[in-house]
Amino acid sequence: MKVLIDTRTFLWWNTDAPLLSQHAKEIIADGQNEVFLSAVSVWEIVIKTVKGRLILPESPAQYIYSRMSLYRFQPLPVQISHAVHVYELPIYHNDPFDRMLIAQSQLESFPLVTKDDDIRRYDLETIW
Repeated sequence: MKVLIDTRTFLWWNTDAPLLSQHAKEIIADGQNEVFLSAVSVWEIVIKTVKGRLILPESPAQYIYSRMSLYRFQPLPVQISHAVHVYELPIYHNDPFDRMLIAQSQLESFPLVTKDDDIRRYDLETIW
C-alpha cells in the first residue's frame, strides 16, 4: 500500500510520540508499504522552524533528509494538478498545507495518515 503521511505524523513518528496511534505506527513500520512525505510538509516544517514554532535537533535539511533516508520514506513533489485541485475542495479546513495534502491524497489515491478530524470530512481515505 502507498500512504501519504501528514506533517504531524512525520514529526510524531520521528520522536516516537505517544500521540501517534498504534494503527498508524503499524502502517508506517510495515516494510511492505510505501510511505510518502509531501514537499508541502517539508515546507511547513521549514516555515515553523524559521518562525520559532518548531525546534528541531538539527537544521531542517539535515533532519528531514536523514529521517527520510532512515525510514525509507519517499518524496512526493507538489504538481500543478495538485495545486489546481485545491480549488475544488470544500472549505472544511482553512490550513493551506493540509488542503494541499488533501488534494495530493485524492489525486494520487493514497490514504492520508492523519489525526486531524477536519481532514476526515473530505472525500478521501484516512488512516489513524
